[in-house]
Amino acid sequence: LQLSRWLPNRKLIIVGDSAYATYRLLDAVRQHVCVIATLRLDARLFDEPPVQPSSKRGPKPQIGQRQPTLLQRLKDTKTQWQKVVIPNWYGQIDKVMYIATGTARWYKSSEPLVPLRWVLLKDPEGKIESRALLCTDLEIDAIDVINYFIRRWTVEVTFEEARTHLGLESQRQWSDLAIARTTPVLMALFSIITLWANQLNQQGLINLQISAWYQKSHPTFSDAIAAARKQIWRNQKYLTSHFKGEVKYLNQPFVDHLINLVSRAA
Repeated sequence: LQLSRWLPNRKLIIVGDSAYATYRLLDAVRQHVCVIATLRLDARLFDEPPVQPSSKRGPKPQIGQRQPTLLQRLKDTKTQWQKVVIPNWYGQIDKVMYIATGTARWYKSSEPLVPLRWVLLKDPEGKIESRALLCTDLEIDAIDVINYFIRRWTVEVTFEEARTHLGLESQRQWSDLAIARTTPVLMALFSIITLWANQLNQQGLINLQISAWYQKSHPTFSDAIAAARKQIWRNQKYLTSHFKGEVKYLNQPFVDHLINLVSRAA
């Protein structure tokens, strides 16, 4: 809501996991931002309420007939599936998926009512577990909902790499003030290394570390941080003894080899 007040003329799309799929949260923000999140396969979904004659007295119904659960739709042979190709599926190759979509009212007694678009995904190969997504903007196309949700993968990778290589969430001080100071600095450091590594990659100065069990065609953050360390250490002046008789100069290839080893082990 604060972001919506800061950016009144910009459409905000919030992508989250199942923790964001709550009645009260979606009801509170859906008029201001669009929320995309995972949805339970047994969610209680209903049709729009039937039109009531103006002459009929009493409160107007909020919901219509109950829809089949998404789990039932997965098993129903009458479900109409659309075959689509999703590009860059979680950073990998194009992925063929079956999708079904529709609109409904998500409702539970004593909870706010939430109109939403649901998107059901099924892998024709059966290798990926079927899942459902919700979107509070009923006008967004189902393919766009999926593409927005896939973008969340890069955020998950960012936090995983920051935890592994920069010590995010493993600092010694766990007070609220220490966390508030440390976490933004580490995330900023992640950004600086990424931007610097992008320049180094354009100059051909990043070496990919490839093993027999892990092949990759693009640099990962471990390659990026190693390249940044090499640039820092290679341009430092190493101190030697003041007595010339004790000095044994190392040849440059051997120094480079040591730097390569240390940059990966640091």
